[in-house]
Amino acid sequence: MSFAIEITELRKHYPGSWSPALDGLSLKVPENCIMGLLGPNGAGKTTTINIICGLVEPDSGRARIFGVDCIAHTTAVRSQIGVVPQQIALFPNLTATENFAYISTLYGIEKRYARERAGKLLSRLGLEKHADKRISNFSGGMKRRANIIASLLHYPQILILDEPTAGVDVQSRAMILDFIQEYKQDGKTVLYTSHLLDEAEKICDEVVIIDEGKFVTEGTPQQLVNKTPGCTDLEDVFLHYTGHSVRD
Repeated sequence: MSFAIEITELRKHYPGSWSPALDGLSLKVPENCIMGLLGPNGAGKTTTINIICGLVEPDSGRARIFGVDCIAHTTAVRSQIGVVPQQIALFPNLTATENFAYISTLYGIEKRYARERAGKLLSRLGLEKHADKRISNFSGGMKRRANIIASLLHYPQILILDEPTAGVDVQSRAMILDFIQEYKQDGKTVLYTSHLLDEAEKICDEVVIIDEGKFVTEGTPQQLVNKTPGCTDLEDVFLHYTGHSVRD
């Protein structure tokens, strides 16, 4: 089996923190797979994503994209990944078209191709009629969909999504989830985080649960349900391994 992402014994401790953000985390994400990275608040999900993106350097361990070290070869890695952050990473006073044109220049994408690519994505995600509206006038669901488009202008091999459907309407949520599955069917790899475990159970080929910066368990949603006593769904599995205590 070929792996798109390989994480080996990652450790990271931020100054002033009582405990490490990552404490020897290891995991692998197969190519052409939707992998759910699940864990409670403070489990280390964001730090893991930031290391993969080359934004944070680990204290020790390695993260690789298609065998390329994420820290030593940041530029090469970033050309292969698209990241959809939980926050809307767009300029509110610019239109969608203006945002995508500017972001395309950061990737060095030729203008004609950038327009074609943005146009196709706008159409697919139901925003073609709103291309010349300012982002500040978009609804929450529209902003989420535009955020996804911004991450895909360079047609990355790996798409990383952090809570992509947080706070959106039912229709936008369905459209986003359908699109994620389509992107995987196009031969791409998706790493996805969410607190909506019914959603993860629906779209993920595999999930990995982490807690306190450590690997906990991994498998298909159904495998995890089957092997965990007393569990009938992924939420039961999650609570079995991470407990019922509230995390802040």
